[in-house]
Amino acid sequence: MRRDDDSSDSTGGRDWDQADKDVRRLRQRIFTASKKGDLTKVRNLQKLMLRSLSNTLVSVRRVTEINAGRKTAGIDHQVVLTASGKSELVRFIQTSVCCGRSRRCSDRWPPIRRCPG
Repeated sequence: MRRDDDSSDSTGGRDWDQADKDVRRLRQRIFTASKKGDLTKVRNLQKLMLRSLSNTLVSVRRVTEINAGRKTAGIDHQVVLTASGKSELVRFIQTSVCCGRSRRCSDRWPPIRRCPG
């Protein structure tokens, strides 16, 4: 894994390798629970993944360092390249975005519209 001077301090000195291991372990737990057919455990682990700080760190790192379009502004017209900007982004995601409830997908298919003729 590549380490830059900017990336090692971007989230207050957190260890990127440990965050990667935590996310990988949680993904493996979701996979094994889905293979066993335990849907309640799958949903609970997915909610845990949404609220996980390690998942947020890995996501921010992927978007700001690893992604090929990291220097291209998104829909908010902002580019985050500095360590303080990354830590602010992590703080924003953890406080505002993850506080809400996740919406459950419907298990039903939408109705099929048949063309007359």
